[in-house]
Amino acid sequence: MSKARQPSNSWRALVIPSVVAALTLVVVGGFLFRLSNEKAAASAVKPQLPPTAVYWNQSPLYPNTFAPLPLGSIKPRGWLKRQLEIQASGLSGHLDEFWPDLRDSGWIGGSGESWERGPYFLDGLVPLAYTLDDPRLIAKVKKWIEWTIQHQRADGRIGAELGRGQYRTVDQESDTWWPNMIMLKVLTQYQEATGDPRVIPLMEKYFDYQMKLLDQAPLREWAEHRWADEVLTLIWLYNRTGNARALELARALHKQAFDWKANFADFKNTQKTLKGTETLHSHGVNNAMAIKTSAVWWQVSGDPTDREAIHQLYDRLDHYHGQVTGVHSCDEHLAGLDPTQGTELCTVVEAMYSLEESLAILGEPALGDRLERITFNALPATFKKDMWAHQYDQQVNQVMCSVLERNWTDNGPDSNIFGLEPNFGCCTSNMHQGWPKFASHLWMATREHGLAAIAYAPSQVSAEVAKGTKVTIVEDTDYPFRNRIRLTVYPASPAKFPLSLRVPGWAEGATITVQGQREPAVKAGAFHSVEREWQSGDVVELTFPMNVRVTRWYHDGLAIGRGPLIFSLALGEDWRQVRGEAPHADWEVHPTTPWNYALVIDPEKPEQSLAVEESAVGDPPFSPESAPLRLRAKGRRVPEWMLVMGSAGPLPMSPVLTQEPEEDLTLIPYGCTNLRVTIFPQAAPVGAKHRSRGGALPSRRQRAQAFRKSGGGSQP
Repeated sequence: MSKARQPSNSWRALVIPSVVAALTLVVVGGFLFRLSNEKAAASAVKPQLPPTAVYWNQSPLYPNTFAPLPLGSIKPRGWLKRQLEIQASGLSGHLDEFWPDLRDSGWIGGSGESWERGPYFLDGLVPLAYTLDDPRLIAKVKKWIEWTIQHQRADGRIGAELGRGQYRTVDQESDTWWPNMIMLKVLTQYQEATGDPRVIPLMEKYFDYQMKLLDQAPLREWAEHRWADEVLTLIWLYNRTGNARALELARALHKQAFDWKANFADFKNTQKTLKGTETLHSHGVNNAMAIKTSAVWWQVSGDPTDREAIHQLYDRLDHYHGQVTGVHSCDEHLAGLDPTQGTELCTVVEAMYSLEESLAILGEPALGDRLERITFNALPATFKKDMWAHQYDQQVNQVMCSVLERNWTDNGPDSNIFGLEPNFGCCTSNMHQGWPKFASHLWMATREHGLAAIAYAPSQVSAEVAKGTKVTIVEDTDYPFRNRIRLTVYPASPAKFPLSLRVPGWAEGATITVQGQREPAVKAGAFHSVEREWQSGDVVELTFPMNVRVTRWYHDGLAIGRGPLIFSLALGEDWRQVRGEAPHADWEVHPTTPWNYALVIDPEKPEQSLAVEESAVGDPPFSPESAPLRLRAKGRRVPEWMLVMGSAGPLPMSPVLTQEPEEDLTLIPYGCTNLRVTIFPQAAPVGAKHRSRGGALPSRRQRAQAFRKSGGGSQP
């Protein structure tokens, strides 16, 4: 058999250089094509700013650390844009078309509910409409705003006529102060997005009217406890006009207001609120609004104890009522540490807003850690994934949603079903602000004429930086489901300014690179500043290590975290329509798979027991079926852990003895769940004769350490 003929050297001399040249052309051509695309992308990114500017605290106010950007400066991208689009297609975009409390609202001249529900709805609709640039939603906004502006009374009063309202009898001026506070917040956002010149004169006229009446119609009940929401608007107005009467009114409100700082200095609500002992300062939503109160007032007072009071507040709330989601329990009133107690949806969105405002004032990065914890876990978990239904109360350990009497402090049997108006309609009207305000607070201005990344999600921000240069920064990321964030900077012309980047407290070993060069001294739990002359297309990349963490909570139970996400046992679901009509019907959700498992895990070495699996971010981003992350775990059932009053029974003390066989379990992000177990008992080792003595709740210091370890940052 003859050998195959070998190519001649002359063939090699001719062919090989041609191939190399062709490959070189392909590689270089591809590189040039990529550069061309990047240049085209850079030239296509044009800063588009809203018609209003950034304003800082003016003397005699004390200086805020960051300044929120005008509404419209930040646009969502990626999964966040999709989440907001889902919201716009759900209840938020249609509620006013059929729900009588909005359709017939006194705030648009109707004969229906005329107190807080119209303003609450707008407090979310305005940022949703202008963040998405949605013409349909903007038209809805203008209907309400025009009525309010055009119907201001000659004496300055705004809102519906006295004596209207199905759920709240507005029969005296004191009753109007609270809903008007919400509408004033609405008007600040609307003015920032549009520059409407009628808003500021309306406010000045209204505040003069309120100042004249305040002694004879003082703050009471809700307004007395939520007064800081109006002080925010007064500071907003003062910074734009220098009108000293705004600060005079702020001081008058403070004299009549409930003293939240004193409340937490001598905290009486150290256990679950018992029926008959409820007060407005044990009310869960009031406590969520109170988170920002002392920080807001510090801007006027300058008292260091006001600036520090948020730490005392969280020390008390976390120790006595804290949940792993970063928000306190309250199934109307403060409800203790048991993970089957509820947390009201209004509390979730108001805690988020309080943290956004507090972070702007104080500049503390740990507040951003907590904001992300609440936003990525508690917020999406309490909605049906198409956002056509919501819960009044969610539970950290929530194994059934049904119309049934539960161990709430004060709420009704339908509080944890998904529906249009479960339990009470305040959440139906107030739930809309969560996602849009989070999006509009992702970035803020710094006093050094730069920008600060407050929280992370795919977005695009446009603002003015040093010397009036306009800049757009595009943030590409699948965070919190992934650990990498890419920022591309597009200044209108080369400009030197700082970027202040929040590094989460849990992100030990975080790295930041600028144009491929690694930044030195990146520290977890701090803002890292990068100052340079930025060229169009410069890239900053952040990598936050996301190690699996195990922390101990109620009854020594275990919680699993990774980055800002908390993980829960995925349960099978049976959705049952119980009333109403789709898509805004009311639904029960029943489990179709077992839930009563103890984890088989070494809490000190969780990586040996948990395997992380990643998949693409789904549509919707948060759902059981398309969860972008899954943890594979092991567990054993605990037969004596059973349903009690429709909820998971008392959490067994850890470690718990069980002779059941070991099973494979799947954990998914808390925000992707509808039913879940999140705080698990730990299974005792095989062959153990008795469990370790336990049951004492962790000390305050231990709980603070657990919160930091679980991703909450340094303790507020």
